Order: sequence, then C-alpha cells, then structure tokens
Amino acid sequence: MRKALFLDRDGIINVDHGYVYKKENFEFIDGIFDLCKLAIEKGYLIFVITNQSGIARGKYSISQFKELSDWMKSQFKSNGIHIEKVYFCPHHPTKGKEEFLKACSCRKPEPGMIFQASTEYKLDLKQSIFIGDKTSDMQAAEAAGIHNRILVASQYKEHHSIKAHRVSNITQASTFID
Repeated sequence: MRKALFLDRDGIINVDHGYVYKKENFEFIDGIFDLCKLAIEKGYLIFVITNQSGIARGKYSISQFKELSDWMKSQFKSNGIHIEKVYFCPHHPTKGKEEFLKACSCRKPEPGMIFQASTEYKLDLKQSIFIGDKTSDMQAAEAAGIHNRILVASQYKEHHSIKAHRVSNITQASTFID
C-alpha cells in the first residue's frame, strides 16, 4: 500500500480565476512545486482531485479540460514532479446541462474520486494527505478516511466544525507532510 498526496486544483495548484481552462489563464500558486517535491521525497504519489462544474455548465469541454491538464502535468514534469493522474468530476447537481446535470458520487464533498484513485493505485488512505481550499475538499477527504487534511485559507466560506490543519498559504502546508 502506497501513500498519496491529493491536491485540489483551483486555489491549490493554480490561482482560482474562475473556470480556468486555458493555459494563458493558468497561474501556478507560489510554492506548489516545492511542496510536491517534498512530498515525493517523503514517498507520496501525487494526484489531483478536482470538481470541474465549468464542463457541466457548458463553459468548456472535457477535451479542453484534458488538454489543459496535460499541459499542467508537463509543467510539473519540467520541475521534476510526476503527477500520477488527474481525477475530475464534470457534473453539477443543479446547474449542469444535459448528461452533466446530475448528482453523482464523484463530485466533492463525495469521496468517489479519492476511492477511484485508491482502488487503481492501491493507496493507503489513512497514511495519505489531502490539501484543499474548500470545505467540500475536507469533507471528501474525511469521508474517504484521510486523517491528514490541510485546509488552505481561501475566498470560500469555511465551516469551522471541519477537522483539518488550517494554513494561510500552500508553503505552510509543508509542515504537515511527514
């Protein structure tokens, strides 16, 4: 069983400018590459777990999202970091269009994407870490049995009942990677 570092995308890997799907609008968060290098040194595999309601809303396509994800992974690779896989949920329960309008088990706060990664890569979720900037990230991690949850301060409303390490930026999260 291997351990994983799960990262939300928007707000953790890149600045959340809202529905980012073009590399021209993709701005990496300061410190994300150093954090990932540290995690790899400590034996973690890196995964991205991201809700992408922009697909459901018709703002961009799955192929546009995958193209951006491939580019993002190449930027990590050029910094010596391998991202195992990017898991994404294209659904929205109320604002989606056509086949994307549905409640599902993959959209955070549901843990479906984490469980999928765990099954595909034989991961030890209890030894894994999830870093996100929304309450739904922490809820998904908790539901999946991930004990080490790191909530980065963000523009989103936080529920203080959520159990997580709280940091003001991504560089402070390295303190909780062991």
